[in-house]
Amino acid sequence: MPRAGLSRPIVVAGAAEIADQVGFDGLTLAAVAKRFGVAVPSLYKHVRGLDDLRSGVSALAIGALAAAIARGGRRTTKDRLGAMARAYRRFAVEHPGLYTATLRAPDPADQEAVAAGQALLDAVFAMMADYGLTGTDAVDATRSLRSALHGFVSLEAIGGFGLPRDVDRSFARLVRILDDALRAWGASAPRAPRGRGPSSPDR
Repeated sequence: MPRAGLSRPIVVAGAAEIADQVGFDGLTLAAVAKRFGVAVPSLYKHVRGLDDLRSGVSALAIGALAAAIARGGRRTTKDRLGAMARAYRRFAVEHPGLYTATLRAPDPADQEAVAAGQALLDAVFAMMADYGLTGTDAVDATRSLRSALHGFVSLEAIGGFGLPRDVDRSFARLVRILDDALRAWGASAPRAPRGRGPSSPDR
């Protein structure tokens, strides 16, 4: 029997759960329709098609990652980096499909995704400011941090760490290395007014 009371948020949330089960690239309208017990055409009352559905899932995923990072709290700069890194890694492990959905920079025309991305950027840029990194230095540092964390969690996800060394210890060491690098970078950066980094959909 068809499910009544569907809305865009409900459809997107259901799609997000499916993405975690089958992978973001495996998300289809047919799978979402089956989940809710409706025909595929019924979904077009709530989403314009698969691309629109995936955009909605991406916005939800970015917002969820931003919220997970924000829960780490202010703390000291080093502790804040550690909390952010651990939240990032945990999100990638617990929500593999949603994590993949966060990887592409949002379409500037997609205001929902851009707003979610900006919340995530604001949190990271605020931390970078604590290291003394603002403006283009904050952008470069954010890209470097993201690349390091993404590389680690991606290798971990595919079982890429086979040496006899505890993976958690290696991750903790990576965070210490990143903290040292950001401190050195900030110490050598030109002084600038503190504040959030430049607005940009790029993460």
